[in-house]
This record gives sequence, C-alpha cells and structure tokens, in this order.
Amino acid sequence: MALKDRLLAQNIYLILAGMFIAALVASNLIFQKFFYWNPFGLYRFEISVGILPYPITFLITDIISEIYGKKKANRVVIAGIIASIFSMLIIYIANEVPAIENSPVNDATFTHVFGLSPIAVLASMMAYLFAQFIDIRIFHFWKKKTNGKHLWLRNNFSTFTSQFIDTLTVLALLCSFEILPWSMFSGLLISGFLFKIIIAALDTPILYIAVYAFRKRFGLKIGEEIT
Repeated sequence: MALKDRLLAQNIYLILAGMFIAALVASNLIFQKFFYWNPFGLYRFEISVGILPYPITFLITDIISEIYGKKKANRVVIAGIIASIFSMLIIYIANEVPAIENSPVNDATFTHVFGLSPIAVLASMMAYLFAQFIDIRIFHFWKKKTNGKHLWLRNNFSTFTSQFIDTLTVLALLCSFEILPWSMFSGLLISGFLFKIIIAALDTPILYIAVYAFRKRFGLKIGEEIT
C-alpha cells in the first residue's frame, strides 16, 4: 500500500476511534435518565438514554475489526476505558468545587445530574469491557470460520451475544448494589436486549456500506485487513 493510502487509513482509524470514545463517554454521562419507546404499539421499551449511543460503539468496533484487525479493535476498547475513567475523574473534581452564588447551575443541580454513583459507573465500565472484548473475539472467530465471507453472520452473532452479556451484567451489578430495584431487572433486561437486537439488525447495511467503501478505496480482498 502506498504511503498516501497508509496515511489516509490511519486518519480514518483515528476518526473512528474518536467517534467510539465520544459515544462511550456520552453514554456514561447520560445513562441515569430513562424513557419509553412504543413502536407501532407493539411493545413498550423502557430503557436508559445511555443505550442510544452505545450500539454505535459496537458498530465501530466491527468496522475496525473487519478492516484493521483484532489488535486495532482491542486498542480502541482500551482507549475508551481510559477516556471514560478520565472523564469521570474530571466530573468528580468539578462536583467537589463549590459553585458561586450567581452560578447558573448550583451545587445541588450539578450533583443531581452529574454526581454519578461510583458503583454505577464501575458496573457500566465492567459490563462494557467484558462485552466489547467478547464481541471482538466472536467476530474474528466467525471471520476465520467463514474465510472472511458472510459479514452479516459475524456482525450479528457477535453483537447479539455481547449485547446480552453487557445488558445482563450491568443490570445485575446495579441491582446487587441497590442502585436500581430488582423489580426493574427483568423489564429493563428484556427491553434493553430487544432494543439492541433491533439496532444491530438495522446497522448491518451500514456496516456493509462502510466495508465496501474501504475495500474499494484500498483495494482489499474479502477478509483482507489493512496492516
């Protein structure tokens, strides 16, 4: 690959990594708000708004896994964890600094919105880390088994499995530490997992378009990665 193409590939990787980290940090900041979604009156989803940017992280890691390989995908996941911890540290310091009398946002309001429970954040990060590494591992397992073919298969199999583990783990931890009542567990588990399945199915065409564009631009064969 020519130097110009290598630089372009590296820049795209950095952009994808930036989008991944932004989506992850945003989901950790907003997850305390819950809403419902009732498409066509078929099922009432009761889910956290933090789930909205979360599927984007799995789509991005699947794109990186397919084009850049397993190691590059794992690096992005680790970078996301570091960025999340760093952002939580900044929020903790900001929460401890006293607000002035005429501050548009007072201490009570800031703490109510951003004073995240350390246990809740830890639960979210542990579930995320566990799920992302499983997602990448399963993705490459099926990529090897299918010789780089059937992209839809590894995309959905890896995402379905990892998203279920993520949802189950974070809810179990939150309920165990009494951040959420156990009465909400089954409803949030079903709603969260079904919602993620729908999003995963919908983002499959986006993954195909992205992979096709990469292969065409960089002259990659099916299953070939940028090294």
